[in-house]
Amino acid sequence: MEIITSIREMQRWSEARRRERKIIAFVPTMGFLHEGHLSLVREGKRRGDVVVVSIFVNPIQFNQPSDFATYPRNVEQDRRMLEAIATDVLFLPEAAEMYPPGFQTTVEVETVSRPLCGAFRPGHFRGVATVVTKLFNIVKPHLALFGEKDFQQCVVIRRMVQDLNFDLEIITMPTVREPDGLAMSSRNARLSPAERQSSLCLSRALRKAQEVVRQGERRSAVILQVVRDEIAKEPQVRIEYATLANPETLEDVAEVAGPTLLALAAWVGEVRLIDNCILQ
Repeated sequence: MEIITSIREMQRWSEARRRERKIIAFVPTMGFLHEGHLSLVREGKRRGDVVVVSIFVNPIQFNQPSDFATYPRNVEQDRRMLEAIATDVLFLPEAAEMYPPGFQTTVEVETVSRPLCGAFRPGHFRGVATVVTKLFNIVKPHLALFGEKDFQQCVVIRRMVQDLNFDLEIITMPTVREPDGLAMSSRNARLSPAERQSSLCLSRALRKAQEVVRQGERRSAVILQVVRDEIAKEPQVRIEYATLANPETLEDVAEVAGPTLLALAAWVGEVRLIDNCILQ
């Protein structure tokens, strides 16, 4: 596996692969990798000729400095994991090169970035859209892969790619879960053993919602109350939002009348977790 830290060197590498008519698959990450990330890399290897993974903890998408400071990092462990599955390139840029003095251009996707996480994390999706735009221009991929655990991020990036005519394909992959149901997340490492156990109420709440929909319930208010009641059983967990929405526009819906996104965010102690599912 080749490790590239320079933006210009990364661009030259990708330009050379394109001249060779090789399909470049790209997986952007913030590191502290887990099986969810690796599933994206494996799919990228299946669909492309070469796979580039970036690790960059993007400072401009954190609306709380403490969250940026405590975001888990272990580049050496990440490197070993990527080498083990034959990743072609690890792109590892420095913040000073990504955002040099005088940097002042940002990308904002208006409507779909406002609800859900956008309502509680001002500027977050502007930071995401900006860094992903930069990474697309640096890595020059033919396709890019994202996990559906970050469902709103996937919607925002799809909208951005369509609106700005990026010449690449966005592929989203299902959420990867621990055996007990917890959605894999780098932030899970910050949970204490007791918090880790409490956090299972999130996936339980999703399953409860799926059950009541299978039994015929369609009213959003009733379904969301089931979700809140399940999470309320864990006193360490505080709901930030629980919403039923159109999975394309992210607008709230009053009832389940087709595939419907159930998205939730909650604080488990000092750790913010998100999860979601599609109700059919």
